[in-house]
Amino acid sequence: MTPDKIASELHRILTSIAAANSADIEITEQQLQLERPKNRAHGDWASNAAMQFGKRLGMNPRALAEQIAAELKLVDGIAVVEIAGPGFINITLDVAAAGQIAQDIVLAGAAYGRNSLLSGQSINLEFVSANPTGPVHLGHTRWAALGDSLARVLKAAGADIVSEYYINDAGAQMQKFGRSVLAAALNQPAPEDGYPGKYIQVLGEKVLKERPDLVELSPAEQLDVTTEIAYRLQLDEIKSSLANFNVNFDVWFSERTLHEQTDGGKSKIEIALDRLREAGHVYEEGGATWVRTSTFGDDKDRVFTRGNGIYTYFAADAAYLLSKSSRGSYEKIYLLGADHHGYVGRLKALSAVAGEDPERQMTVLIGQLVMLNGARLSKRAGNIVELDDLLEWVGSDALRFWLSRYPADSPLSLEGEKLRSRTNDNPVFYVQYAHARTCAVDRNAAAVGLQRDVFQPELLTHTSETELLGKLQQYPGIVAGAAQLREPHRITRYLEELAGSYHRWYDQCRVLPQGDEAIQPLHQTRLWLNDAAQQVLANGLDLIGVSAPERL
Repeated sequence: MTPDKIASELHRILTSIAAANSADIEITEQQLQLERPKNRAHGDWASNAAMQFGKRLGMNPRALAEQIAAELKLVDGIAVVEIAGPGFINITLDVAAAGQIAQDIVLAGAAYGRNSLLSGQSINLEFVSANPTGPVHLGHTRWAALGDSLARVLKAAGADIVSEYYINDAGAQMQKFGRSVLAAALNQPAPEDGYPGKYIQVLGEKVLKERPDLVELSPAEQLDVTTEIAYRLQLDEIKSSLANFNVNFDVWFSERTLHEQTDGGKSKIEIALDRLREAGHVYEEGGATWVRTSTFGDDKDRVFTRGNGIYTYFAADAAYLLSKSSRGSYEKIYLLGADHHGYVGRLKALSAVAGEDPERQMTVLIGQLVMLNGARLSKRAGNIVELDDLLEWVGSDALRFWLSRYPADSPLSLEGEKLRSRTNDNPVFYVQYAHARTCAVDRNAAAVGLQRDVFQPELLTHTSETELLGKLQQYPGIVAGAAQLREPHRITRYLEELAGSYHRWYDQCRVLPQGDEAIQPLHQTRLWLNDAAQQVLANGLDLIGVSAPERL
């Protein structure tokens, strides 16, 4: 008996009561999520459904609670239902029903916790999208961890996810990048506005090695050739760095493709302008082409094409958004940095101009910067902390776990040495140690011939077992909530709590027989509980892209 099953029963009961009272109200199982009482004397689970729906059903909340309680008492696996205060419903499961979850989890395996909450929803999730003009650095790392974790959580909730990296490979920054690398390749002074760092020198050397005839080309050809080779090399490095961070994208979308002519002779930007013009939101003024975004909440109208015929950044943004829609993405999620606050209104207005409902079809998550004390600036780039250096110093698991512990909009200052520590004060070690402990129990059980051929859940009566079982029951709801609220940090925090419950149970309840003690059903049943904890720890760690080691 899980909280989801109880919520399903509550939904059935309330729907029946609403029908009997001819009440036309919407009731969903998501509205009926249960809470774990702080005082365990109040039962295993608590619901405020009577107070939530009493007024809407035209009933006194306590009277409604009594009616709900009478029905819940008839449900198999529920031992006691009590009413508290103005209408709280406290539910106590019978021991066997509470313990059954251990076997259910082991049998479900990696599927435990996954749900269909977002089934049928097509979501494009764009994050990182750093310019391909330099290495991935600490500023990008937080969005990489959060974005990839969010993609995993949304997939676990049944959504069809496309994780996407927008490559800003057009415009002035690429020209500056090319000129910087070319100067390095030809051993010339760097441009005054050029990119700094030794990595530019390294790229210049690689370009010259790949094209030893570079000096023989015309200046224009030199710049084109250098830019293309350096761009390819730098993008490959970005992909490699992110892959080492356990982050992989479904789509790498090139901004250049928005400017390329299609079979119909028009670029995606021109097609976007035609679509916005057909919708009646384009006008000409001062020799420029404008889009009337102020009608939809933007602080001003936006220029699409300047008087000289050159497209603006806004034009590329419009074409890119419409490209996502044309590829079947209903909702677009953007993870943007703290310096992009002013971008939110523009994006939502653009969505509305394109005929979408931005409140339903667009989510923009604005994050704060992260500082990692003790991290050294890159020797190659000079003025940044590179992801590759961070991975060498603290490792992918520690970085991903800590960066996934907090909401995106929380400023972060991390202690590098704490991330590296192998103590219980380091949450990632604490959680991974719990998983490694479950694996050690399995190895020791196999050594003494203890197997899971008996399961008697009614034997799991110790208070630490009740606590651990309750925590395991919560996992599907945690995953659903993290997906619905777009908050993967809920998974990380839950794992820390689960690890704590497991460690307390491990210290208080023996799984293995001691000495010449015969193997008892309690030992075998506890092995099921051990393995259930192992499975949920592994499932949760996978959702935040962190490994579940068998040994530490």
